[in-house]
Amino acid sequence: MNSSFRHFALVLIGVFLSFSLFAQNPPKRELRAAWIATVVNLDWPTKGAPSSTQRTELTTLLDKLKAVGINSVVFQVRSECDAMYPSNIEPWSYWLTGQQGAGPIEPFDPLQLALDEAHKRGMELHAWFNPYRVERVAASYALASTNVAVLHPDWVIQMEKYRFLNPGMQLVRDHTARVIADVVRRYDIDGAHMDDYFYQDGITNQDSFTFQSESRDFTNLGDWRRDNVNLLIKQVYDSIKAIKPNVKWGISPRGIWRPGYPPGITGSDNYNAIYCDALAWLRDQYIDYLVPQLYWTFGGGQDYAKLAPWWASQMNGRHFYVGLGSYRIYLENGKPYPTTDWPASDVLSQVRLNRSIANGSVFFRAKMGLTDNPKGLADSLKTNLYKYPALRPLMSWKETIPPISPSGLTIAKFSSFATISWSAPPAASDGNLADQYVVYRSTSLPIQIDDARNIAVIQTGTSYIEQSMPPAGVTYYYGVTAVDRLQNESALSNLMGFNAAGPVAVDESESLPKEFVLQQNYPNPFNPSTAISYQLSAISFVTLKVFDVLGREVATLVDGVRNAGIHTVQWNASYMPSGVYFYRIVAGNQIQSKTMQLVK
Repeated sequence: MNSSFRHFALVLIGVFLSFSLFAQNPPKRELRAAWIATVVNLDWPTKGAPSSTQRTELTTLLDKLKAVGINSVVFQVRSECDAMYPSNIEPWSYWLTGQQGAGPIEPFDPLQLALDEAHKRGMELHAWFNPYRVERVAASYALASTNVAVLHPDWVIQMEKYRFLNPGMQLVRDHTARVIADVVRRYDIDGAHMDDYFYQDGITNQDSFTFQSESRDFTNLGDWRRDNVNLLIKQVYDSIKAIKPNVKWGISPRGIWRPGYPPGITGSDNYNAIYCDALAWLRDQYIDYLVPQLYWTFGGGQDYAKLAPWWASQMNGRHFYVGLGSYRIYLENGKPYPTTDWPASDVLSQVRLNRSIANGSVFFRAKMGLTDNPKGLADSLKTNLYKYPALRPLMSWKETIPPISPSGLTIAKFSSFATISWSAPPAASDGNLADQYVVYRSTSLPIQIDDARNIAVIQTGTSYIEQSMPPAGVTYYYGVTAVDRLQNESALSNLMGFNAAGPVAVDESESLPKEFVLQQNYPNPFNPSTAISYQLSAISFVTLKVFDVLGREVATLVDGVRNAGIHTVQWNASYMPSGVYFYRIVAGNQIQSKTMQLVK
């Protein structure tokens, strides 16, 4: 590498590091999720209330989440070997009716309702399963005769008042995997999700007989216990892939893997306390996403500013969503800051940090810590960080065929509003139809669809009512894309505009870029995939290549003739180490370069 290019590389690195810390545009893609806990009726429902009341409670909660800007919910369907849906495997939940095994008097499927209502609001729904817990407090209510612990008492470990299924038994793994597979098969869920209740803290020799009888040649008890958990997680992953490969599978472990990882972190050794080895799941890639529960603020022995980047570096190509303890904004049991009584600004700062290292945030929990607007948190999200809608992140290892573009976009202007309408596209080559539409609005051409600030709305219908009228002398231009269930996005429809005088036809040649531009990749930093967009004002022979900091070429992304317009290409860097990379485009006699950062 010659000295001038080396100097140029060092300058770009410095600029990149400076701006990545302070400049932050709203992301076009971001998971914005909340857990809806049903155990102990934390978020929903009112136990034993009429079904009509429970329905209203759930739809109202989803409305409030939508208003905050949430685009995904994690809905608890199994909390104590029970079901928040009709099941032939496990009994109705006590937390629904007040009697385990007794269904609603008025026929009612909570999971189906949650699915239907979430999808109406453009939200994903992930069904949340507790893998082993039988009873939080033994004998606090009567178990149904069909509860697995009643049918198979020899499968149960009891530690004081806490009871859970024995993770070392293959019969237990088969039972839990069967429960999850049943839901994947019967319901149109977007994801399956498991929480952090594995072995119970303090376990000693309660499973010694199982270790002897089902050791699988393990001689170390800790290694065997961790492998028991790993086997269940892989078994579920394999069954989901076989049944519905596009359903996502994720886990939310406790936020500390082991003390000292990274240096300075103290706390529970979950690797040896509950036998949770999240790094093994990432290493072998039998989960699609991980949501470590980082329920701490900045500083101290559980410093968020250390833990979040450390987890980001471990993802090995899988999605990283951060579990945020927004419930700690409240003062709890008189425990002062930083344990509880957080300012809302702490959580907002965590969301900002997540945008530079993660694929999104998940709030614990929906009712307490989010929709109840503690210290103005929800207001700040609505008016600032979540002001603009966001698509959910793409999973490059799943189906990636985009829908066909919508067509026939028209605008009808009235005195105080305008109606933008379009025709739904036919099925794409994979047979999938459009699931949602993204309406883009811009005051100039071409419409920059990579800028989230140009998103007017993400919705399911094929018409949009624009109630914001353009000021005098300004034209609003519109285009629409289609997205499928996995959020693959089509190209833009035809374009139209309107101003104070009425609708404005757009000559498609006017919508072409007027200049050559290489955009900053998104997301950035990234792991392992990122999108690079560029625009051409004329047909050109284009090369787009990626280089490491030593100037060595590591990938060729484009090498051929491209038409005038906006183009986007993906780079999957799963085979590359973490670090700063340069990407360089040559189009005719024009050259531009930018930097990006891969963080694993």
